[in-house]
Amino acid sequence: MNLKSVLTTDTVNLHLKGKTKDEIIGELLDILVASGKVTDRAEALSCVLDRERKMSTGMKHGIAIPHGKTDSVSDLVACIGISDNPVDFDSLDQEPCRIFIMTLSPVSKTGPHLQFLAEVSLLFKSAEKRQDILSAKSKEDVIKILTSVEG
Repeated sequence: MNLKSVLTTDTVNLHLKGKTKDEIIGELLDILVASGKVTDRAEALSCVLDRERKMSTGMKHGIAIPHGKTDSVSDLVACIGISDNPVDFDSLDQEPCRIFIMTLSPVSKTGPHLQFLAEVSLLFKSAEKRQDILSAKSKEDVIKILTSVEG
């Protein structure tokens, strides 16, 4: 799995406006729909919210990774959004989130989905990298930070 092949400037938003978990999920989904990566928004939303009901995808350190498996995508797709304001996401550490990465993959493919989630969670173990993402001035900077090996 290669983040460079999944993330593009079309799938990065530096200023999410949502104030709730559901609003953020909707905004992230809109990014994927607008970039042509999701064919059925309602179906994709349903699978992400269903996954979220089972267990929150709010991780630690202000990061949430809402995800799901849906036939409204043909391959693994992902987007990243940064919120100007912290949003309560029922995180493991009870801290609000500002960095959101949504990924969707086809129901029939498990490998890439798990690999992506593992790769993303490794990236954010670095406090420096998280801070770099939050202070990024452009979509290109976000992609560069996420795809750089060090950190």
